[in-house]
Amino acid sequence: MEVTGLAKRGDGRHAGFPGPVRAVVPSAAPPGPSRPSAERTAMTDVPGRILILIKPDAVKRRLIGEILRRIEAKGYDIIALDRLRATPELLAEHYAEHVDRPFYPSIVEYMTSGPLVAAIVEGHRVVEGLRSLIGATEPTTAVPGTIRGDLGRDWGTSAMENLVHGSDSPESAEREIAIWFPRFAR
Repeated sequence: MEVTGLAKRGDGRHAGFPGPVRAVVPSAAPPGPSRPSAERTAMTDVPGRILILIKPDAVKRRLIGEILRRIEAKGYDIIALDRLRATPELLAEHYAEHVDRPFYPSIVEYMTSGPLVAAIVEGHRVVEGLRSLIGATEPTTAVPGTIRGDLGRDWGTSAMENLVHGSDSPESAEREIAIWFPRFAR
């Protein structure tokens, strides 16, 4: 799948983003080894969706391509992708249940510290699959083989820098997608 606006390295992997990018990837790819035929998908549930945020610490460390590679290697489809700087207003809507908590200001400081990448990922049991791939919230204790377990660690900051956010349920995914990608709201 080709995503416009992404720099490619010599080995064909995405090197990261050269600047502000908004790419929408068509979800209807031809059947192939990584995408089941229409005949097979007709017998299964409609694919689910999840919002993934590649957080500022991962962007700063140039891990965008590695995180997206792992998502695609698992067989999920990235149907929308946006590199942006989150605003406090956007974060207040996203983290509405945490606004009154004592740790909330450090979340806002962390999430506005640099650009992030928002993505909609689609596939059967995608919430369960990507939450497993992402790993435990605390990167120090996340098991090896997960994104946080392999790439994360405690940096001694007031906010937990844990590389990536993934919606925790199909209902949360739809609420979060409507916030970050209003065009894709259901």
